Amino acid sequence: MDFKVKGEIREIETIAVGRGIKNLKRLNKVYGKANWRKLKGSCQVKLEDGTVLDAEVHWYEGHGVGKREMKIKRYL
Repeated sequence: MDFKVKGEIREIETIAVGRGIKNLKRLNKVYGKANWRKLKGSCQVKLEDGTVLDAEVHWYEGHGVGKREMKIKRYL
């Protein structure tokens, strides 16, 4: 499902860092070696059909790489 983040992400929390990330080996292979963190936050998202909803999103962020693989975990 494709979506776009509208506005800024609020209430950002770190879920896992470094070796605590289950997909660390894959992230290093696909995007390059970095200091990876898994984060979560809430924001408004615009879905493909134009609907705008509040949602909790999770993503990976690597130093020098940026945000990768953002996904909606639940609607608020």
